Amino acid sequence: MSENTSTTPEWAARQAPDSPHIIVEPRILYFGTPVALLSTENEDGSFNLAPMSSAWALGHVVVLGLGAQGQTAHNLSSRRDLVINLPAPHQWPAVERLAPLTGRNPLPEHKRANFRFERDKFSAAGLRPEPSHLVSPPRVAECPLQLEARAMRVQPATSNDFLIIEAEVLKVHADPRIVVPGTQHIDPSVWSPLIYNFRHYFGLHTELGHSFRSETSRTSFTRTVNRSV
Repeated sequence: MSENTSTTPEWAARQAPDSPHIIVEPRILYFGTPVALLSTENEDGSFNLAPMSSAWALGHVVVLGLGAQGQTAHNLSSRRDLVINLPAPHQWPAVERLAPLTGRNPLPEHKRANFRFERDKFSAAGLRPEPSHLVSPPRVAECPLQLEARAMRVQPATSNDFLIIEAEVLKVHADPRIVVPGTQHIDPSVWSPLIYNFRHYFGLHTELGHSFRSETSRTSFTRTVNRSV
């Protein structure tokens, strides 16, 4: 019987040649993305509410990645209205209350071990629906940012396990406390999205700096004030 006498640590064996990094195979790649609660309309006219964390915005288009078998994907395939509700960090318990729930009935096979059907997800999460202005699904009243939107393109991802949805934002609702007074700008020193980082919840920390294009930097505030005096 041979005995492995190698003293090379396991992590070193995974190290790429000529690199200080090691090779890993994470099951997920949620490397710090914002959490959103998507409200959509069910076939019977009721509404579904689901947490998701694969979203990014370009201009007034938000690209969403959704599991193809979920109720939200099912709804948006035929009823394109939705609201993208963005919770604050302290609201993570409400998000987590939604996490094991599904609007699909009967449950898909792959969800039966860890999920349960829930018709009234707003109540289950302890959240309140608020009527929208331009779309059918309601907003989440407690969320500081709410984006009424319409799915303009719905298509399968290359793996067919997910849908990629391009949603055009039609109207933005913001808690006045996170808006720079007298402007249309969200104040990034006040507003912090809830971040989903490898299945853990975080808020943003202290500001490190700002882009040269920022219109909400402290220096741009000073220039604006000086010009108006």
